[in-house]
Amino acid sequence: MTVLTHAMVLAAGLGLRMRPLTLERPKPLIPVAGKPLLDHALDRIDAAEIGTAVVNTHYKGEMIAAHLRDRARPRVVLSPEAELLETGGGIRKALPLLGSRPFLVVNADILWLDGPTPAITRLIDAWRPDVMDVLLLVNPTVSAIGYDGSGDFFMDPVGQLTRRPKGRIAPFVFAGVHIVRPELYRHTPDDAFSNNLIWDRAAEAGRLYGIRHDGLWFHVGTPDTIGEVEERLELSRPVHSES
Repeated sequence: MTVLTHAMVLAAGLGLRMRPLTLERPKPLIPVAGKPLLDHALDRIDAAEIGTAVVNTHYKGEMIAAHLRDRARPRVVLSPEAELLETGGGIRKALPLLGSRPFLVVNADILWLDGPTPAITRLIDAWRPDVMDVLLLVNPTVSAIGYDGSGDFFMDPVGQLTRRPKGRIAPFVFAGVHIVRPELYRHTPDDAFSNNLIWDRAAEAGRLYGIRHDGLWFHVGTPDTIGEVEERLELSRPVHSES
C-alpha cells in the first residue's frame, strides 16, 4: 500500500468571487458549516494520517499564519508567495518542503462528504505508480453542488482521463483533490503557471487517471453558495431516533 507523508493545501488565491467576504479575511478562513474551509481540508489530511501539510499563502497570509500557529496535527509548514504563482507555480515553489515522493494536493475552496470509504484513502489505495503520474478525484458534473461549468474530463472504464473538447459537456469535474509525482514539476516555468500544464503532459503520456467521488461534493465559490452548502450538509446528517 502507498503511504503518503506530505500534502499541500492551495490557499494563496485572492478569492475575488467570494467578495465582499474576502475583503476582511482570506477565502480559506471563511467559515462553512462551523469551521474555516482550511480546517476542513487539514482535518481530512490528518484523518488520512498524512503527517505534514504545506500551505501556500499570499493574500492576507499573515492571518492564515496566525490561525495555524497552534495547530498540532498535521504538522503545518507555510510556503509564502510574494507574488501569486497559481496552482502549479505554488507547488513548484514548495517542492523542497514536500519531499521526493508523490504527495497529495487539496484545494482550499472545496468541501466534500465521504462515501463508505474516505476519499483520500480511496485515492491512496488507487494510486498505481507503474501507470500513473497524476490521479485526480473527480465528481459527476451533474451532481457537483455549487458548480455551474461544463465539466473537465471524460473517463474510460479503467480510469484514464481525457480532456473535454471545446463546445462539449464532460461528465466529470475535477474535485479539488489529487496525487501527483514531484518530478513532473522539474521542467516547468519559473513563474506562475497552472496545474493544467502538468495534467495535460500526463494526459499526453497516457498517465492521467481519475477515480469517481462517491459522496457529496461542494464547490464553495461565491457567498451565495455558502448557504446552499450548509443547507445540504444539514440535510445529509444522519437522523438519530430517540429510544
